[in-house]
Amino acid sequence: MARVCEISGKRPRVGNKVSHANNKTKRRFYPNLQTKRFFVAEENKWITLKVSSKVIKTINLKGITAVLKEAKQKGTLTASI
Repeated sequence: MARVCEISGKRPRVGNKVSHANNKTKRRFYPNLQTKRFFVAEENKWITLKVSSKVIKTINLKGITAVLKEAKQKGTLTASI
């Protein structure tokens, strides 16, 4: 499974691990992804999404339908809903 947020499209980033001796080696920074179920009241069904913790906070603030609609408009929605 890809480590990509299904709503925001966040994916792993690449950077350097820097040692005490200032040696630099490549590493990856992974997004904080959680598998979460949401209830969509308009469709009267549960959906399971793999989303970042930031998106979970946004859904709590705006609501799941508003966030899904916004993600469809931006083109970042990868889940089949």
